[in-house]
Amino acid sequence: MKKEFLQIAIDYANKAFELNEVPVGAVIVKNNEIIGYGYNQKEKGNSVLNHAELLAIEMASKNNNNWRLTDCDIYISLDPCPMCASAIKQARIKNVYSALNNSDENNSMIIKEIFMKDKTNPEVNFISNINPEPVKKMLNTFFKNQRNN
Repeated sequence: MKKEFLQIAIDYANKAFELNEVPVGAVIVKNNEIIGYGYNQKEKGNSVLNHAELLAIEMASKNNNNWRLTDCDIYISLDPCPMCASAIKQARIKNVYSALNNSDENNSMIIKEIFMKDKTNPEVNFISNINPEPVKKMLNTFFKNQRNN
């Protein structure tokens, strides 16, 4: 785990924030090199699928010339939703490093279950709440601004 990659994911979250998107960012790393990145663009793309993690997986798969992202790590500013967690597991990403855990305990339970080993895919190593304060502050500001508009 390299904190500089987590900071880059947080920087992408800030880019989403500046575009009035829910501030979540993600980077995918292979051999200490970023091969994919994304930030939420649901509003811009008018698509529920434009989550940071899914956009990063799509870019990384193209750059890797393979949808299997084995030996890759993903750094995310916020714990993934169940849809993104499933995509991470299906892509066979090895490690997930998240700056901030999701405050929804049910979501956290579902994510941990998704990341467990099953008959098809190996377990995903998941470490959360590594650098919560800047992300918590950004999310609080974002949602406060949304309520005031």
